[in-house]
Amino acid sequence: MERKSEINRKTSETEISVKLNIDGTGNSRVETGIGFFDHMLALMVKHALIDMEVSVKGDIHVDEHHSVEDAGIVIGQAISAALGSKEMITRYGTAFVPMDEALAMVSLDLSSRPFLYFDVPFSRAKIGEMESEMIEEFFRAVSVHAGITLHIKMLHGKNNHHMAEAVFKAFGQALRRAVLIDERIQGVFSTKGVL
Repeated sequence: MERKSEINRKTSETEISVKLNIDGTGNSRVETGIGFFDHMLALMVKHALIDMEVSVKGDIHVDEHHSVEDAGIVIGQAISAALGSKEMITRYGTAFVPMDEALAMVSLDLSSRPFLYFDVPFSRAKIGEMESEMIEEFFRAVSVHAGITLHIKMLHGKNNHHMAEAVFKAFGQALRRAVLIDERIQGVFSTKGVL
């Protein structure tokens, strides 16, 4: 069973394409026009052990808001499409990831019930050329469009780059655990029989 997807989305503000292979090896090709965001997505992909190609052409002459949020929408849709019925997946994933002085916790459930809890107290308005508040918007878009119950908390940290990096790595690690196939699971991992 191949767990792959390809999603394209075009609006008056952005044109985005995502190719995703859940059962990859951590390879990425990311071009969003926002250097820091490219770096974070590449980290996420490596730690999730998925393969992903992302191309974003957006109105970054305005700001990066539309590009980052819409990328989250399409990546979320690609995750959902690649997982399909979600049969035999372990469903839950939790990861604690340190990055020097920063320690992030991400816990998620591929429940089809989108929810985001985000507690990351960034102290700078921008990290590189990207507004730090856009990190929350990115994960909210992924959560909604992939159907993920997603909890993200910074346990401690001072350096904003380290904090962001720990969050993206932890999301990747948690996702890697949640999409694992367990042969003992018949159908979906729910007493309701559906996710």
